[in-house]
Amino acid sequence: MSTRPPAGPGRRSRWSSHWTVLASLASGIVCGVLLGRLGAHPPAPAAALLGLFDFVAELFLRLLKMLVAPLVLFSIMAGVCAVGDPRELGRIGGRTFAYYIVTSALAILTGLALVNLIRPGVGAELHIGEIPPEMPGHAEGMLGIFKRLVPDNVFKALAEADMLQIITFALLAGFALTRLPERHRRPLADLVNGAFELMTRLAGLVLGVLPVAVFALVARVAARSGGEEVRPLVLYMLTVVGGLAIHGLVTLPLVLRLFSGTSPAVWARTVAPALMTAFSTSSSSATLPVTLESVEERGGVPNRIASFVLPLGATINMDGTALYECVGTIFLAQYYATASGYELTLGRQLVVVITALLASIGAAGIPSAGLVMMTIILKALDLPLEGALLILAVDRPLDMLRTATNVWSDTVGAAVVSSMEGSPPRPA
Repeated sequence: MSTRPPAGPGRRSRWSSHWTVLASLASGIVCGVLLGRLGAHPPAPAAALLGLFDFVAELFLRLLKMLVAPLVLFSIMAGVCAVGDPRELGRIGGRTFAYYIVTSALAILTGLALVNLIRPGVGAELHIGEIPPEMPGHAEGMLGIFKRLVPDNVFKALAEADMLQIITFALLAGFALTRLPERHRRPLADLVNGAFELMTRLAGLVLGVLPVAVFALVARVAARSGGEEVRPLVLYMLTVVGGLAIHGLVTLPLVLRLFSGTSPAVWARTVAPALMTAFSTSSSSATLPVTLESVEERGGVPNRIASFVLPLGATINMDGTALYECVGTIFLAQYYATASGYELTLGRQLVVVITALLASIGAAGIPSAGLVMMTIILKALDLPLEGALLILAVDRPLDMLRTATNVWSDTVGAAVVSSMEGSPPRPA
């Protein structure tokens, strides 16, 4: 198995970008509220300024739509290539992969249950656009959802940015690539990784104007809602935090106790340096050296297990991110259900679960993965993308928490797999 090098900006630029976006959010709210006080018929200069905000937000969303299909295709193919041929993974690989899939699914289902219980998007005043008439207003049946997973024309799926079909093709193509003879596999894998690197560089250029786009969208929304969008966003954030708390403090400790016999409190103290590093950097990949040291040296997990489980986790395991994407998407769908008559059926919520689970495989190396994954799921649900920018505006504190959750899950996975292999952890 080989892991991809992390793509995207380093630690300093990540912090700079997050704080710039937060500053754009605050200034956008102030600007929008001031414009909104001019009334329903503002003076010509103010109306022109609002029109400019509409133009900037729409332009950024078009750039995002341009990127998302090829970025998803190559990121997932590269992620599958990094895992390697399943026939060569052996028992440790099979157990590791099963653990990551199951815990990611549990995280998504936790978020789904909580967002349906709290319903933060119901009755929200977000003013982020309506569902275009050409978008389907009625949900398809369960069989139709599964039929949508399989493309009958992959080029058509790419042209229409059909996320479910693109993800299916990327998984199948990546799996087939790992089974090719070495003389064919290596150049094709290099081509896929090169294309992924190209798309991440292009994404970095587009995301460089993200603060401007956030300012324009938030100012536009605040001008039309008078700041009423703040309360539902706070409720949304509390829903995400609650879901992360349940997964990190209840679900994962239960898994650790049941399958490893290790005390969750002792293990948390053992890997505390990795958790604190993940919280401060918001990057699983940047935290990986600290995670390896904590699990091996402090936790007593053999190197042959930790050196396989943890790099793989940094590549494909995103429990916290998948939960966050699920809550964010359902939050926006609840808003559209109220504002535009969108039908948020059980079938569509199943689409959220499937898409979040599959998309997380390749999302670790994508810059601003939260925004890209949110775009993927919104496209799969045929929802407008404006809401993704609004969600991203309050992303920084949630990013820190969900990255810590991702790394906590990685360390629990190392302990569980090590115990299953007859070498239970021995925390110092």
